[in-house]
Amino acid sequence: MALFRAIYSSRPFGFDSSILSGILLDARRANKRDRITGALICRSDVYLQWLEGPEERVRDTLARISCDDRHVEMRLHLSEPAEERVFGDWAMLHDPAATWIWSHDEVAQGAMETAKPDEVKGFFTRLRAQSNDGGQP
Repeated sequence: MALFRAIYSSRPFGFDSSILSGILLDARRANKRDRITGALICRSDVYLQWLEGPEERVRDTLARISCDDRHVEMRLHLSEPAEERVFGDWAMLHDPAATWIWSHDEVAQGAMETAKPDEVKGFFTRLRAQSNDGGQP
């Protein structure tokens, strides 16, 4: 199967630490089973997720997430074939700070709806670099 990548954003519905823990537990279990790796940037107002793996599995995961009532206003920012995995070491890397992506005001004013694929991809490029360095983004 060909390697595929997708990035989506959504707004959390009923965000709290137990819901986030459940999402991460579900994602890590399903992603390990489906050979999907990726990263999740999250705050109380936004989920931004990078998924990579076999195309059919990534598309199935996106479909499952779109039906998950913990997510609303899901928007696909990027879906494309990939040469290699960017987050191959993580069933789901989680960045809890996310202070360097859109501000709360920018999200409220529609940043997710107007974001260009390269802008969103850049958030994850920065997260990947930060994870390799062991430092902060």
